[in-house]
Amino acid sequence: MSASSHMIEPPAPTVNPEALQALHSKVLGDCNAGIGGLLAFMGDKLGLFRLLADAGPLTTTEVAERAGVNERLVREWLSAVAAAGYVTYEPDGERFGVTPEQAVVFAAEGHPAFLQGPLDLIYSLYHDEPKLRDAFRHGRGMPWGDHNACLFCSAERFFGPLYRASILGEWLPAIDGVIETLRGGADVADVGCGLGTSTLIMAGAFPESRFAGFDNHAGSIDSARQAAAKAGLTDRVRFEPASAKQYAGEFDLICFFDSLHDMGDPVGAAAHTKKRLKPGGVVMLVEPYAEDRLEDNLSSARAPVSRFFYAASTLACVPGSQAQEVGRALGAQAGPRQLMAVLQEAGFGRVRVATQTAMNLVVEARV
Repeated sequence: MSASSHMIEPPAPTVNPEALQALHSKVLGDCNAGIGGLLAFMGDKLGLFRLLADAGPLTTTEVAERAGVNERLVREWLSAVAAAGYVTYEPDGERFGVTPEQAVVFAAEGHPAFLQGPLDLIYSLYHDEPKLRDAFRHGRGMPWGDHNACLFCSAERFFGPLYRASILGEWLPAIDGVIETLRGGADVADVGCGLGTSTLIMAGAFPESRFAGFDNHAGSIDSARQAAAKAGLTDRVRFEPASAKQYAGEFDLICFFDSLHDMGDPVGAAAHTKKRLKPGGVVMLVEPYAEDRLEDNLSSARAPVSRFFYAASTLACVPGSQAQEVGRALGAQAGPRQLMAVLQEAGFGRVRVATQTAMNLVVEARV
């Protein structure tokens, strides 16, 4: 008899029935959330939430007629989103509608609490799953430009409402003296500007200043230029395709809005930024809020936001950084210690957290 036949198999782990039930219920809830997100995505694209917000409560026949959709399918959709708590149902009259809160979350485009942008982002990332699975295997990352094109617009739809609510009212005022500088006339760079939303928000508020947006994704720059023309701001706004280590010019304020952690070489980008600052200039770094320790981000208070940012970071931010030179891959939950270390390593002598909210950290850096 071989020696292996005498080996004793380790006992099977004992399953705790209560813990199993709790985990099973949680995953089932996530399954409901996942399919509910798809239903909400479809309702947005078909205009159903906006219809209910504007004209509800309505019967399924009224919804079908006004939206131009099939009554039987929309009846099932309404039943599903009512079960999810996304719309209301009135048995007396068999009508569906939305509460004011549901209208804000699903139909109020541009409101800070509007969540169709994140749902768009999730939908776009599902399309990229085969590429992302390959990235896990080869470790070379996935460039931003290789993502499904839906991602670019969904990112703007996600971040845009937050930027409109926060840039002028919270973030810029937290940077010492910058509001006065902008009112007097300053040169401003927005590095990693994407579709240009953050740049245009600032340009619209400070007509005496001049703004330049830089991004290495040419398609985003084209869209940003169109947005600037539509807003009538081309006299003081320009958008140029350039990486964070290549853009030219001298600036009083250089901003990074949710972009530094996506860069392959954030230290190199910050060092280049230091060279592009005028004497007395300042850097404003805006990043997703995170604590420095993973266990703190997993706490019950932080988990809902951290869970989303870690997931998005897994599917977009980290592979995007890995696809670039250096590939430092800070991730969207880097935390203040890592972010400030990057700036200090790049040569900034005065670095501080200027403000923080439930969603964002704002860091100020000066030479």
